[in-house]
Amino acid sequence: MAKVYIVGAGPGDAELITVKGLRAIQEADVVLYDRLINADLLKEARPHAELIYCGKSPDHPSLSQESINDLMCKYASKGRTVTRLKGGDPFIFGRGGEEAEALASSRIPYEIVPGITSGVAAPAYAGIPLTHRDYSSSVSFITGVTNLEEDEYWEHVAKSSDTLCIYMGVRNLPKICNKLIRHGRPADTPIALVHWGTTEEQQTVTGTLQDIVDAAKSMENPSMIVVGEVVKLREELKWFESLPAIEPLVVG
Repeated sequence: MAKVYIVGAGPGDAELITVKGLRAIQEADVVLYDRLINADLLKEARPHAELIYCGKSPDHPSLSQESINDLMCKYASKGRTVTRLKGGDPFIFGRGGEEAEALASSRIPYEIVPGITSGVAAPAYAGIPLTHRDYSSSVSFITGVTNLEEDEYWEHVAKSSDTLCIYMGVRNLPKICNKLIRHGRPADTPIALVHWGTTEEQQTVTGTLQDIVDAAKSMENPSMIVVGEVVKLREELKWFESLPAIEPLVVG
């Protein structure tokens, strides 16, 4: 029986994958990859490695989670080294925990290779530090697709941290802003949306909780939402937009 590597591919920029993650791709017999990974990383796979797309888009799943779990177990049981390549970090809103549970219950050896999550990387590339001595000493990572009707949850979220990083929240942006304002966040709290963070397609829109819905009408997923006073620093620190256009380095 071979091993399964559950690998975080990072937020989009191929150069942000870890050395260990890259090696797991290069040594795999089978790569099960998600929608949001940088396709350039697949070029690092062995010439005869089997590449299987497992991506999910909103409302249009390609494979069920159960099917993905079964594929990992099937190939590993046949003695093939499997790399499960996931966008961002596998244990932060990536369902990597469910996949690890499936492997553990089948007694299949596995390793978790952490990746840089978009909740950290997208704000950094937009010039928004999640913590800052003058503005923020705490950060919460939350999803924008669950608990939307639970006022008790949003009351806690609104007061829990100086900075909020909200994944998968574009579709529910109006409701999220209303919930935060209703439960104590000032309406003029700064907010930013970073679309396709760390990639050439990156776009950033800023505003406040009371006006961001109109300002961000053109924004789509994948986008990271950042709420908090640290968003004010973007105008001074937006380094990524100032970079000259250059050819990306070749990983590996």
